[in-house]
Amino acid sequence: MKNILISAEISIKKAMKKLNETAEKCLLVVDENNHLLGTLTDGDIRRAILNGNQFSSPIQNFYNDKPVTLSVPTQNKSSIKKTFLAHKMDLIPVVDVDNVVVDYFTWESVFGNGNSRKNVCTDVPVVIMAGGKGTRLEPFTKVLPKALVPINEKPIIEHIIQRFTDVGCKEFHITINYKARVLKAYFDELAPEYSVSFVNEPQPLGTAGSLKFLDGKLDKPFFVTNCDIIIKADYDKLYRFHRMNEFDLTLVASTKEYIIPYGTCELSENGHLSQLNEKPSYEFLINTGLYVVNPSLLSILPKNKFYHITNLIEHANKEGKKIGVFPVDDDAWFDIGQWAEYKKTIATFTS
Repeated sequence: MKNILISAEISIKKAMKKLNETAEKCLLVVDENNHLLGTLTDGDIRRAILNGNQFSSPIQNFYNDKPVTLSVPTQNKSSIKKTFLAHKMDLIPVVDVDNVVVDYFTWESVFGNGNSRKNVCTDVPVVIMAGGKGTRLEPFTKVLPKALVPINEKPIIEHIIQRFTDVGCKEFHITINYKARVLKAYFDELAPEYSVSFVNEPQPLGTAGSLKFLDGKLDKPFFVTNCDIIIKADYDKLYRFHRMNEFDLTLVASTKEYIIPYGTCELSENGHLSQLNEKPSYEFLINTGLYVVNPSLLSILPKNKFYHITNLIEHANKEGKKIGVFPVDDDAWFDIGQWAEYKKTIATFTS
């Protein structure tokens, strides 16, 4: 149980990593004697970040300080189920008469593997952009399309697809150009249980241009992902986040902290040194390459024109469309498109 207990003084960044490490979807905020102070979910963290708070900010102002609890001795299973259904919680702590945490129940432990909760991603289409040359991964990509570069015993694209099939997605559209026949032959041999259709780019069309070929063919918000990234996030929550906030496009962004390994100089108006900052750190939200897109946006795309998804986002913004951002921890994002990250991913997926 100690894996989900945290102090109110820890930072947003540390809380995100803690959530990423635990199998649960909620952390319990306690004092030094394990008295329950509140609960913290990824939704609480996401709201704090999107409200402009620094990753280094303590969570003490962002957790739920009026949590739903169960008391010892706990009720029978029927009443526990009613409590979960009434509050739609992922986890409910159990406390004693002194409000000390002694146990907890999860939705899965009460209902059994989450089968009682509908997965909103069931049958949501997925588009995988796999037409690029992957020059950063040469010499692998001199022989293979980027999507087939191996991560241990499976190519990248199978790892990506598994993240989606785990939440019920069965319909995949793969855009192809470079070494297209090799990628087609791989899936012919694989004969997967999910459906795969290929979108042929007549020439390289960037990270969004080939989506135009799907205009009129998709009738619900769909996922779009680059073929060189793996995101270990809750795709079901991502999709709910997109639909509940009525966004036209939602991008997944990774929290990143960059430390300059030098002292930086700030100058006054007369050119004199006003301040020396020793190894300053800067915090950013970085676009990962995973999106949820409404099919209505496909009408914006030009035909047979090189067009990046950043162009689509910029165009949509100008037209007053709603663009959402879904933050994830930097440890949840694997960018296999560059050698250093590729080697790190190999090590992570082996351990």
